Amino acid sequence: MELFTILLSLILLMFFAFRGYSIILFAPLFAVLAAAASNFSLMPVYTEIFMTKAAEYFKMYFSIFLLGAVFAKVMEEGGLARAIAGTIARKLGKENAILAVILGCAFLTYGGISVFVVVFVMYPFASALYREANIPKRFIPAALWLGTFTFSMGAFPGSPQIQNIIPTAFFGTTTWAAPMLGAVSGLAIFLLGWAWLLYRQRQAAGQNEGYGTHTINEPEEKAEGRMPDQLLAFLPLVVVLLANLYLSNPFKWSWAYQWNEEILLPFKVLKLSLLSTGVDKVRAIWSLNIALILGILLAIYIGRDQFRRTGGIAASLNSGANSSLVAVLNTASGYGYGSVVASLAGFQVIKAFLLDIKIGAGPLVSEAITVNIMAAITGSASGGITIALGMLGADYLTWAQTASISPDVLHRFAALASSGLDSMPHNGGLITVMAVCGLTHKQAYYDLFVITVMKTLLIFLFIALYIMAGNF
Repeated sequence: MELFTILLSLILLMFFAFRGYSIILFAPLFAVLAAAASNFSLMPVYTEIFMTKAAEYFKMYFSIFLLGAVFAKVMEEGGLARAIAGTIARKLGKENAILAVILGCAFLTYGGISVFVVVFVMYPFASALYREANIPKRFIPAALWLGTFTFSMGAFPGSPQIQNIIPTAFFGTTTWAAPMLGAVSGLAIFLLGWAWLLYRQRQAAGQNEGYGTHTINEPEEKAEGRMPDQLLAFLPLVVVLLANLYLSNPFKWSWAYQWNEEILLPFKVLKLSLLSTGVDKVRAIWSLNIALILGILLAIYIGRDQFRRTGGIAASLNSGANSSLVAVLNTASGYGYGSVVASLAGFQVIKAFLLDIKIGAGPLVSEAITVNIMAAITGSASGGITIALGMLGADYLTWAQTASISPDVLHRFAALASSGLDSMPHNGGLITVMAVCGLTHKQAYYDLFVITVMKTLLIFLFIALYIMAGNF
């Protein structure tokens, strides 16, 4: 009976997420439902497990959500993101319209700008390029998704997106984990997705299908204000990446920053309930916090003229801060839900099944399947990886150590898997992309679905290659 209530709660969570209901409201309800047939009393399940774990997640990651959202907002409002997108679009031109959109999205995402901001910034340029090149508009969402929500988000080492940060707390890694594996797999996703979109472009051209007649959310030609210098616009992105690399020091360079391993000792006497167990669990977050602060300050300075014309910086800072709350609470609720399920005796059947997926010597296949399942259920890459690692992260780490698999490899495949089956029709980011483009799922989801299948299969292909080669 307990297993039944767990599965029922999972199905209902997926259904309500698909219908667009807030996970902040419904995750605790379904967490309590999952525990309805257990030996636990229901109110303690809510206050002592769900809320404690949600608070734990909030404590660990809120600063990243906050600073990331503020950075994205000042880059957007200061005109820097638009300058970067425009530069890439102009340099590559209409002849390479698809590549320009993919790379424009990738630069902004890898530089630390929120994926949702990237979509809003890049869409007007994508629309103009596709119209000029007479490429069907229905291909725009797939290009935006490929450049924003795949290789630049979870594959490429050093990505400051949350999907690449979450594993650091579970495995004691940095955002630069398994750099060769991440770079090669990310490049493969990019090339295969780009090749598919080029094939679809040629197919449409052969059928004399052009951009089409569209009236919903068509960008209007309008004069832009004075833009920041194109080269300076890239500088905050570069600073975030380099500062993160220097401070997190994933390659143990003697000249790079070394965090004091005893820095937490004075806090232990305070008996703080959520104190991290070691510096290895938080150094990646500390490093990225500092890097984002530097990026924010530099972006404000470079875009200062634009801010003066629009009434000052306060509105941008406030808007970024406010938007971060919904994002972190969504994911924290997912983590709380997963923690409740993982604490139930009935979950041991599911846990045993997932841990019994033994292809090769380690947990890589089991991890990838679990993260993909959770990402598909929640329609969220961050939600999927958070729930999966919250339930089984410690088991995967123990299993990997017995199989002599580096935690860095666990990190990279978890991040890769989070952007596998996350792009189900109910994914919030996907719905946003369709709305921004003024298209429906019926018009534009096919190519996105193909890319979803490709990137998911590539994850397991690279796991197979890793198992056969033994290393990357």
